[in-house]
Amino acid sequence: MGETMSMAGGRKAAWRAMGRGAVACLGLLAGLLLAGCATPLPRVDRDAIASTAIELSTGTTLGRIAKESQPDPALSGFRLMPLGSFSLDTRVQLARRAEASLDVQYYHIENDETGRWLLRALRDAAERGVRVRLLVDDYYTSGEDELFLGLAAYRNVEVRIFNPFCCARDSGQNTRFLVSLNDFGRVNHRMHNKLFIADGAMAVIGGRNVANEYYLRGMNDNFIDLDAFTVGWVIPPLQALFDRYWNSDPVYPLHAVAHSPLSPEELRARFERATGPAHTPEPEPLPSNDILGYGPIADDLDGGRLGLIWGDAYVFADHPDKPFEGEVGGELLETSVTYNVFEAIRKAKKSLLASSPYFVPGPHGMELLRELRGRGVDVTVLTNSLGSTDEPVVHLGYSRYREEMLRMGVHLYELSSSRVKTNKRMFLFGKSLGRLHAKLVVIDRGTCFVGSMNLDPRSATINTELGAVIRSPQLARELTRVIDIDRLQSAYMVRIKANGAGLEWITEGEDAEMVLDTEPDSSPWLRFKQWLLSPFVPESLL
Repeated sequence: MGETMSMAGGRKAAWRAMGRGAVACLGLLAGLLLAGCATPLPRVDRDAIASTAIELSTGTTLGRIAKESQPDPALSGFRLMPLGSFSLDTRVQLARRAEASLDVQYYHIENDETGRWLLRALRDAAERGVRVRLLVDDYYTSGEDELFLGLAAYRNVEVRIFNPFCCARDSGQNTRFLVSLNDFGRVNHRMHNKLFIADGAMAVIGGRNVANEYYLRGMNDNFIDLDAFTVGWVIPPLQALFDRYWNSDPVYPLHAVAHSPLSPEELRARFERATGPAHTPEPEPLPSNDILGYGPIADDLDGGRLGLIWGDAYVFADHPDKPFEGEVGGELLETSVTYNVFEAIRKAKKSLLASSPYFVPGPHGMELLRELRGRGVDVTVLTNSLGSTDEPVVHLGYSRYREEMLRMGVHLYELSSSRVKTNKRMFLFGKSLGRLHAKLVVIDRGTCFVGSMNLDPRSATINTELGAVIRSPQLARELTRVIDIDRLQSAYMVRIKANGAGLEWITEGEDAEMVLDTEPDSSPWLRFKQWLLSPFVPESLL
């Protein structure tokens, strides 16, 4: 929180590219030798390729349903989707039913069963005459140019990428960063936004990327996350935000930077094989409802009426050029997502409940927390434990502030991978490792934030993010329920030991309270590595 806080896009790449031990040093030397191979990005006539969103029309089925479901033109309707399988199905249902346009923006679309399933749905829509615009950040596209070029080879499809790497496109993220060391200040900045809009009528926002682990299809790891399906007043602003990115300077047509010796026909044939049933099986059938009692969105669409929670809402996204102007720890732009979220948080009078997989408050965030606690605001934060996080170096940044936050009265909960496995809720993860990925805030039990922003330095001033603030006590109750299921059934509460020396982790077991005096689910080796790295990890890279 504060001026240094908003998956931390680019963080993994930054650390891997900067090196770890002797192997990384050799890689760094190789990168320096190869840096001269980096070539400038091509010139693009952006006026010639500019396009804008297609407005909602009641001539489309989705447009008609959205209009007939809206009780007031000034209101926006929302449905929370804590269950990944429902969230994926919602995106696919919108793609299958779209008649005019699909505008899709993601940080990460993986070449796995989930990614190919959604890309196939986009291709099918385009074949029906739907205009498809797909915008993807370039970090995770390494080695996947032909997959995206294959999609772009269909009529009615255009693919663009945000802040592309100039070269070594098939060589992996580390190599691409290494050969771009002379341009590291640019390529370190990534677009972390997640947005899916169909027919200018319905949208999905939230924290999920497009890969198996976000939709309960991962074999080993799965993320605890949440999206929101939305219609109503917020849709035109979301379209405008998409257009601002689509036509911005950091965004390039895929064909301007990615090339293939294959003909368009060959690219389409390869795409057909990759996304066909032999390589891309369809997801398992959905359960009848999720933990909030909602059935599949297809039931509502088939019935022609949406069951949603309505409220006042506004949406915002960082300017596409934000990453190239800011620095970690610098002043927050008033147009930034983090600034808007903090302004909402500052209005808290009674309570603040937050979920953030990466939580590094920094000195300015600590100042804000002191302000809230000084006014008697009850503050509760759920984040990953050392054992559940996929970014142990970020946990270092968080742990530096942990004891001070506890002493000022902040309630801290850390997700436990072992507790997730024993959670009997059907929507969780069985024997797979659950990691927190939801970025959520509830203020005074009446105002919510749902979006892509982590409460950490990178989201605040480096990455771009997108989110919505929604004023609705009913939605706040549902969001609180979702967070509390994780907080109370799948996490440890952290507290200072009774003697004041050190921390302990507490949870209710089946028979009695369980108290641990070491980081849960973490090995001695992992804790030793954290101790060893602690003096050398700058907060500016977290």
